[in-house]
Amino acid sequence: MPEQIGFIGLGIMGRGMAANLMQKLTPGIWVWNRTASRTEEFAAQGATAAASPAALAAECGIILLCVSDTPDVEQVILGPGGVLEGIQPGALVIDHSTISPRATREIAARLAEKGAHFLDAPVSGGSEGAARGTLSIMVGGDPAHLERVRPVLETYGKTITHVGPVGSGQMVKLVNQILVVVNELAVCEGLLFAQAGGLDLEQTLAAVSGGAAGSWMLANRGPQMIRRDWRPGFTIDLQQKDLRLVLEAADELGLPLLATGMVFHLYRALQRQGLGSEGNHALVKALEQLSGIQLGD
Repeated sequence: MPEQIGFIGLGIMGRGMAANLMQKLTPGIWVWNRTASRTEEFAAQGATAAASPAALAAECGIILLCVSDTPDVEQVILGPGGVLEGIQPGALVIDHSTISPRATREIAARLAEKGAHFLDAPVSGGSEGAARGTLSIMVGGDPAHLERVRPVLETYGKTITHVGPVGSGQMVKLVNQILVVVNELAVCEGLLFAQAGGLDLEQTLAAVSGGAAGSWMLANRGPQMIRRDWRPGFTIDLQQKDLRLVLEAADELGLPLLATGMVFHLYRALQRQGLGSEGNHALVKALEQLSGIQLGD
């Protein structure tokens, strides 16, 4: 009999992931979300809404979660009514959240005491990738556990890479976030340079996207910046949470990250203006304020 599958966290990323899982593998999954109303659309399609993470864990051999931050994962897994209370020996927990690598290893150890297994498997690709099933997934943990759950991950992940023991997935995700925000800064500066030089922004974007300067960020967020469309694929607040994790880990390693630190402080300025719920590509607004030049003027 196939293992029961549970999904915890139906937010901006988890919603698309769970939808792909139900469509491509099985509609009969268990779901739980802190805001219970978000489970209704999934229940209408055949999912079972659990009363708590513990109740979900009691029914499922594979438990997936995608929530916002380290305290949220700790609450869902280790807190009252959490996964740990209902987990069965041999069950496998896969955490798609982006959280502290140190906390990840501690959570895995607590689950191991109950005879359960753990993979840290943060994702990249934004809400678009979650909806399209094209996420990149970086996985830390036992390779045998990854093979056990690979058919599940393939419903919403296009690139699935084992990167080392537990905690390694989170470290690689932090590498990803460094590259994301520094590339985003470059996109902002390039487009503002084009604006100041009187260039047609659409034509400029078309000219450079296919060459060595091309990137996912340029292709997907550049057009949004030009249109001044600040709808989030990933919010400033969530991006800032990830950068805090990056800078904390860099501090532990004694490593200077100059460009990443600059982006962190630019985002902080935008947060103080109440813009934390906008898409992370609204980074350009901080540079517009510094330069006195605005895209689209």
